[in-house]
Amino acid sequence: MQELSAFEQAAVWAVLGVAIFGIAYAFVLRAQILAQDKGTARMQEVWGFIKDGANAYLSRQFRTIAILIAILTFVLAASVFIIPPTREAVEHFGSAEAATLWVAIGRAVAFLMGSLFSYTVGFVGMNVAVEGNVRVAAASRKGYNPALQVAYKSGSVTGMLTVGLGLLGGTLIFMVFGIAAPDALLGFGFGGSLIALFMRVGGGIYTKAADVGADLVGKVEAGIPEDDPRNAAVIADLVGDNVGDCAGMAADVFESFEVTLVSALILGLVLGDAVARAPGLAADASPIGDGAYDLRFIIFPLVLRAIGVIASVIGNSIVRTDEQRRNAMAAMNRGFYLAAGVSLIGFAAFTAVYMVDPNTSAIDWRPFLATIAGLALAIVLDKLTEYFTSTHFSPVKDTSKASQTGAATNILSGLALGMESSVWAIIVISASILSSVVIFSGFSADTFVTFTAVLYGVSLTGIGMLTLTGNTISMDSFGPISDNANGIGEMSGLDKNARNVMDDLDAVGNTTKAVTKGIAIGSAVIAAVALYGSYLADVAKVQAQIGIAAAERIDALGIRVSMPEVFIGLLIGGAVPFLFSALTIRAVQRAASQIVNEVRRQFKIPGVMEGTVLPDYAQAVSISTTAAQKELISLGLIAVLVPILVGFLLQAEALGGFLAGIILSGQLMAVFQANAGGAWDNAKKYIEEGNYGGKHSEPHKAAVVGDTVGDPLKDTSGPALNPMIKVINLVALIIAPIVVNINRPGEPLGAGVIVAMIACVAALAWAIWQSKREGEQVTTETTAARPAPRT
Repeated sequence: MQELSAFEQAAVWAVLGVAIFGIAYAFVLRAQILAQDKGTARMQEVWGFIKDGANAYLSRQFRTIAILIAILTFVLAASVFIIPPTREAVEHFGSAEAATLWVAIGRAVAFLMGSLFSYTVGFVGMNVAVEGNVRVAAASRKGYNPALQVAYKSGSVTGMLTVGLGLLGGTLIFMVFGIAAPDALLGFGFGGSLIALFMRVGGGIYTKAADVGADLVGKVEAGIPEDDPRNAAVIADLVGDNVGDCAGMAADVFESFEVTLVSALILGLVLGDAVARAPGLAADASPIGDGAYDLRFIIFPLVLRAIGVIASVIGNSIVRTDEQRRNAMAAMNRGFYLAAGVSLIGFAAFTAVYMVDPNTSAIDWRPFLATIAGLALAIVLDKLTEYFTSTHFSPVKDTSKASQTGAATNILSGLALGMESSVWAIIVISASILSSVVIFSGFSADTFVTFTAVLYGVSLTGIGMLTLTGNTISMDSFGPISDNANGIGEMSGLDKNARNVMDDLDAVGNTTKAVTKGIAIGSAVIAAVALYGSYLADVAKVQAQIGIAAAERIDALGIRVSMPEVFIGLLIGGAVPFLFSALTIRAVQRAASQIVNEVRRQFKIPGVMEGTVLPDYAQAVSISTTAAQKELISLGLIAVLVPILVGFLLQAEALGGFLAGIILSGQLMAVFQANAGGAWDNAKKYIEEGNYGGKHSEPHKAAVVGDTVGDPLKDTSGPALNPMIKVINLVALIIAPIVVNINRPGEPLGAGVIVAMIACVAALAWAIWQSKREGEQVTTETTAARPAPRT
């Protein structure tokens, strides 16, 4: 902080204050939610089943991953001692010894902080969603707007906690570590991304195993409605909405919010260093500078984040409707666009005041324009996702129409739709990256400075895209909260008017969930590209420190795909998302098969189908919980070990090719799976609205099959690719200095490295085998029948 001007110090303290305000506001909203009525005794009984299942799942998940988190904390701290500290760390802490010690402590503590913050966002968000759903159902008896208010405020708790904790972590690390912050920020980002991966994978497997099993047996075979209390998997399905769509999505977007800030701060430091020394730069000068820094590029993204938090609070505060309009989507859009307008004005004002070139006194609008490109990208992806997944447009209607000739044609139509949508999404994302190239072209006469500025612009695009995270997460959580409320209303027999309110809110929630998935995937790709730029800059810096000539460094040569080892890295990177998707889909298939058998078994119990005996909901909850936990460690190991093996066996440039391959194929696969699954889901709902024969018709049965095929794609394997891409990029960033120092061109690997690589190969083989093998079968002994309550 001593290196900052008085204005900059005040700005950083203000950012810290805004972060704390965001967290406090989240808990104020939580208190308001908890003060609402919880409804009838039957509503509270159903809610109790959901609450117990959700809490039990996350508690067991935390125990499962805690050991791995502890091991990685130690490994991250120890890794710092393998290589010399960076020049920035030595400058900040005064000596190499002090720098090594404090960076080791800082990276480990930051990793724990990122992990705990990510878990907190997921756990508290899920907890408030569970508390909110029964209160939404109770509020629906009073009218449309009261139910909307409770549902949206419940989602806003998660949204504000996401932005508050993400901003708090990044700001505290910068305040403590100053120019050495990148060393600790990597740990912070890695911790958040790893927990998000676990929550996305575990929650996705849980929710879709229950959903697929409940739909196949309940809707297709038995012909009973969704959320029918006679279905033994209905509670597991409702629990899954919370652990998958609330906890998983919240942790996912939190780590995107976190990682875009991390990459912006890392690249801002590199750019500030380069800009400060650019006028006297020699042709062979190293990119590590001489101690001078232009700190504008570091302060700017921090303040932008704070402006976004304030804008989200303002936007969320006006989300309301009345009993005449009854339009929840319009109300949420008004809040979103107001927040976007406030952000735009705030960004422009701060740019005009702060981003002034010290040499010319001219305002530098380029960072502002790159940020606005991110806002535009979020809106375009929003509309693109809506076009391919909404019942109001032709793609979903065509898929519904295809259901008339059976499940096969429905599935073929959805596959084609998903593939096409992925092409348009990547064109839009490419255009946003190109905009950064155009905006920062000619930034400096030095190629390295311009290259760094373009990458910094990409990171600002991610900052802009996630500026309204508080609103985005509020809208996303609104979906599963409304869905759960509708289920509680169905199972507790609420009156027709209340059910109509919840049906409408549930339908709106399906749209908001699909839209926020598109934004989450797009932000993941932008964050990964920014991290990719950080990787190239970091490798170049380390190569300069060990004396590699400027012409032979990665910033001069780039990633040469013509080199065999780089091309191999590219191929492996492209294949990893397919392996990851295959393992997660297989996990859902195995668990869903157990759920199907369990529901069929319980339907045969006398009195269950007649509604006089209550099914054993806990059995399906246990099956889903066990299946979800089985995959966590193995899939986490795959994400961590593959980049380590590629880096040490094929060297740093090949690791760069590997990252390029995983970003490309990961984005294509994620959008394809999310949009195909969303289209199948809404094609089914379009038929349920009365089209093509309506419920219980043959087209409806075909659409239900398509929906169950799409469920693991849109809610498990597709979303899990987002944190996986970023975990792998962060692992590459963390190991890059070690790879460059230990694995130098022309020198053989040491015996210790070879032994370590053999151990990594063995661990990777175990992880893949563990994910492929059949899990334990949950015992399905018939439990004592309980009489069903009157509703």
